[in-house]
Amino acid sequence: MLEFSILLMAGGVSLLFFMLYEARRNVVNMNQVKMPHFPENMKPLSLFFISDIHKREISDEIIDEVKGKAELVIIGGDLLEKGVPFSRVEQNLDKLLTLGSVYFVWGNNDYEVNTDRLKQIFMEKGIIEVVNESVKVPIHSGEMNLIGVDDASTQRANYHLALEEIHPDEFNLLVSHDPRLVNQVRKVDGIDVMISGHTHGGQIRLFGWGMYKKGRVEILPQTTLLVSNGYGTTAIPLRLGAPAETHLLVIDKE
Repeated sequence: MLEFSILLMAGGVSLLFFMLYEARRNVVNMNQVKMPHFPENMKPLSLFFISDIHKREISDEIIDEVKGKAELVIIGGDLLEKGVPFSRVEQNLDKLLTLGSVYFVWGNNDYEVNTDRLKQIFMEKGIIEVVNESVKVPIHSGEMNLIGVDDASTQRANYHLALEEIHPDEFNLLVSHDPRLVNQVRKVDGIDVMISGHTHGGQIRLFGWGMYKKGRVEILPQTTLLVSNGYGTTAIPLRLGAPAETHLLVIDKE
């Protein structure tokens, strides 16, 4: 019985350390998407996508791996949460700015802090908020519409307003913290790619089951959807079966 208890305890400790490791990983997933409306005269677009940073400090390892490979950076919400010092946020933003222009879409946890102070930091550093609107982003010799929809779980999303300035035949990239917004997307909207976070891939998955689907690239009838497991954690600093991740997304013509 004593030997069994020792083995059980050792197994529990090993599992705990593995879950800590999964939560602290610094992984850049390489994802490629091909789309029919990608401009003929443009080279493939490479962008760095990171979501759900929460309390983490972005590792220099991540920055070094991506540097020189991405034209722009997209933060898919939950840059921070209540209790995270703004000094850490500024440090993380400074690191991301070394990679290229940074675009930000709000997540639910971003609203737990002094949003006026956060907006001030964005203004000082040149971070571009995209809130229920679209912005033209110059890429090589062309451009894309970057469409940002505010957080749906806090009832701030206005998908239809965000689409007002775009045309379905253009190159349209939609960013929404909450991936459930994909249920509003119609094929006629011309959303070529949608990227989201929020779910943490379930964060703790037991025998393959989690509260949410694991992060993935999914080809749907109305768009191609990338959902990230995210970089940080919520509630507890542990992961199992849904390791921390970031993305270098390459978009090219089909």
